[in-house]
Amino acid sequence: MSHVLVLGANGQIAREAIDLFLKETDVRLTLYLRKSSRLGNIDSNRARVIDGDVMDQVKLKDAMNGVDVVYVNLAGDLEQYARTIVETMKSAGVKRLIFISSMGIYDELPGQKYSSILDPYRKAASIVEASDLDYTVLRPAWFTRSNEIDYEITQKGEPFKGSEVSCKSVAALVVKLAESPELEIRRSLGVSKPH
Repeated sequence: MSHVLVLGANGQIAREAIDLFLKETDVRLTLYLRKSSRLGNIDSNRARVIDGDVMDQVKLKDAMNGVDVVYVNLAGDLEQYARTIVETMKSAGVKRLIFISSMGIYDELPGQKYSSILDPYRKAASIVEASDLDYTVLRPAWFTRSNEIDYEITQKGEPFKGSEVSCKSVAALVVKLAESPELEIRRSLGVSKPH
């Protein structure tokens, strides 16, 4: 049984992933977020909840104790978050990282130019990619709330396909990667609905 730490556990994808982890796997979860009251009652003895800020390295390192996989689902100061998470994972001896970023950070969208609004996502991805961690960066398309799991992936350097993807699809990919830690190591994957 593996143990997954979810940073930003109240995010849209994270909530879907938590649901899938609890329904379809035997993974143990540590759910880390600023206000745990937002999660409501998690009805499982496989999940513990920690109130915390990812910038609190002492608390974050303590949350990583015994963890096999760190799954990052954050918004905000992504560059600084990425730097802190990578440093803390190194000091805690945790190697596997799944990091949610955004499509477009490599100017890979056909017919569209890179926008500076993506700078935090690009900088965070650069920090992750420069680390020696076993990372997978996910670059999802625009989110939908469709109750479906239907996605295709593209590798870094390939043109992005599609323009949207369901949160549930991205969550399913997160669960798959967490359960098969040898998959897509040191890769950056575009994720979109096939069209």
